[in-house]
Formats: sequence, structure tokens, C-alpha cells
Amino acid sequence: MMADRERTLRLLKTARGQMDGIIKMVEDDRYCIDISTQLMATQSLIGRINADVLKAHIEHCVAEAASSGSEQERAQKIEEVERIIEKLAK
Repeated sequence: MMADRERTLRLLKTARGQMDGIIKMVEDDRYCIDISTQLMATQSLIGRINADVLKAHIEHCVAEAASSGSEQERAQKIEEVERIIEKLAK
């Protein structure tokens, strides 16, 4: 993985902590809007983590394939990015 490993792990652990907190909120029958607010915060954090990972992939793996890889490798990396963009658009 080309993204900043320590930052990625720290943010993922933060998201895990947020999820644990949300589970506790549900178990405690907390107010729905409060739960929804925390869910949106967690989704946002995960989205930022994903953006960091994908940016690193483009900057390193895709760029390397574009500059020194075979035509097949370049096409494969472009297809990977296209598939991810399609998934993000859903």
C-alpha cells in the first residue's frame, strides 16, 4: 500500500472507535438524530481515508505503470481506476 500507513491505520482506528460508540448509542436507545449524525461523521471519515488510499494509488502505482509499464499494465491500471470511479458514483 502506497498511502501513509501510519495515518491510514490511525484514521481507521478512529473510525472503529466511532462505530463502537454508535453501537453503544443504539444499545442505549439514544435519539435517532444523534445516531444519524455520528453515522454521517463516520462515513465522512471513511470517505477521506478511501480518498487518501486512492490518491496514493494514482500517484504511485498508476503513474509508474504509465511511465514504465507495458501497454497492458497501463490499460489494467486505467481500468482499475475506472471501476472504482463507477463504484463511487453509485
